[in-house]
Amino acid sequence: MKKAQLYSRPDAFSRRAKEEGYPARSVYKLEEIDRRTRLLRPGQRVLDLGAAPGSWAKYTAQKIGPTGRLLAVDLNPLTVALPKWGEFRQGDALTLENEDLALFAPYDVVLSDMAPQTTGNRLGDQTRSFELFMRALAVAATLTKVGGSFVGKIFMGEDLPLAKAEVKKLFGKERMIRPEGTRSVSYETFGIGLDRRP
Repeated sequence: MKKAQLYSRPDAFSRRAKEEGYPARSVYKLEEIDRRTRLLRPGQRVLDLGAAPGSWAKYTAQKIGPTGRLLAVDLNPLTVALPKWGEFRQGDALTLENEDLALFAPYDVVLSDMAPQTTGNRLGDQTRSFELFMRALAVAATLTKVGGSFVGKIFMGEDLPLAKAEVKKLFGKERMIRPEGTRSVSYETFGIGLDRRP
């Protein structure tokens, strides 16, 4: 079966997301990362890059609660409504200035589920994914508070060791997690930085 056909067919995670009111199955990737790293807690300030259609933003808003603050950013609009402690800005995270992203800074957590439009050229897709990951990490370097955390999607490829090394420079702990909810045909993984260094 072709990769495109696999992505178009709803699986158990897709069906569960629909039943639970999430626009995409990606919520269960964040849920697993959160469970394994104790990432999100009430009262935190969180920046969500590449937020559309909104599953990560909805999950995050629920976890941080009304004492927290969430800024979600994407080129495309969200398909979910955020609570009053969340705000959405439509724009390109690659070109927005850090000042545009600093609404609730300094952040406890910077999340990035950003991914390139895949072309089928694996090397090209990996390169663009690495660029998005590094942009998100640069934002985290500027806007995350000491002790804060970062999660960024990246396609596995030859740039992965460099991405991991850059995370280690900024954070006391570095991990790579490939959540159970990731499709078997996907080569995405998530780079995680915990305990932002001074």
